[in-house]
Amino acid sequence: PLLSGVRGKLYQESYTADVPVGNLSPEWAERLELSEDVVVGIGAFDDHMGAIGAGIEPYTLVKIIGTSSCDVLLVPKEDLGDRPVRGICGQVDGSVMPNMIGLEAGQSSFGDVYEWFKSLLYWPVGNILQESRLINNRVKDELSAEISERIVPALTDAAARVPIDESGVIALDWLNGRRTPDANQLLKGALTGLSLGSDAPRIFRALVEATAFGAKKINDRFESESIPIKQVIAAGGVPTKSSFVAQVIADVLGQPVKVCKSEHVCALGAGICAATAAGIYRTIEEAQQYMKSGFAKVYTPIQENAEKYKALYKRYGELGAFVEREIMRNR
Repeated sequence: PLLSGVRGKLYQESYTADVPVGNLSPEWAERLELSEDVVVGIGAFDDHMGAIGAGIEPYTLVKIIGTSSCDVLLVPKEDLGDRPVRGICGQVDGSVMPNMIGLEAGQSSFGDVYEWFKSLLYWPVGNILQESRLINNRVKDELSAEISERIVPALTDAAARVPIDESGVIALDWLNGRRTPDANQLLKGALTGLSLGSDAPRIFRALVEATAFGAKKINDRFESESIPIKQVIAAGGVPTKSSFVAQVIADVLGQPVKVCKSEHVCALGAGICAATAAGIYRTIEEAQQYMKSGFAKVYTPIQENAEKYKALYKRYGELGAFVEREIMRNR
């Protein structure tokens, strides 16, 4: 009842991001000190623009990985038709590029999982250290800032030295619920296999592996829906800043992961669409050839690691099934 009459007030046609909608208004031209001849194009989601900036093409999965992850995949309309893809976040004709079906998936938390663990370890510094009478306030603040800045890099270096299947710790990355596959925001994260030998680097490694396992669950869902993934491109703060995380993702997926050179693929994609709308290029694909990011590095799966992760991935799936069953049974 609350939405009664809304549909009649909405548009009847949809447009893709390469379509010009008009020109810059006099007010905004003055504010921005730009010409009123500037063309304004149709808008789109930031992650869809990011996929364009990253160089998406049919059957390429672009992963924008920051606090969470947004995964975008393109399928030609004639290949997918009207068939719905089960368990993903979105499926829209033209949402990314014209004449293509844009498929969207993602993880509710990715970098936020690491940030949570960092905050957990930082608690004594942020609370106990501030009450200390042994050092002055300036030293407290400088020391606190240094520790905060160094926690994740130090954890990363130490975790990278831990053998893959040595600790027995398995984590579940649903600290902010599960977005894909099969969205369920009621779900929670988990840690299992803890012992007195489970130190911070070992737990951190398990959390990194869990986020990579969550990424593989998305790939597996697409594959099970008869949608192949021919290449994986990663962008965003996490793969750009952490070669350790990027390599773990490649090992778990069993596919090369191409990390974008540009740190601003969403803005770059918006520029590509704008250049097309302005008539500088005929199509988004043509504009991509001249403007897309390119890659800073390609992470190739290490076969030995990939084989070890197969067993851990199975245990991750079993843990997830147990946690989901228990949470939903008790609601």
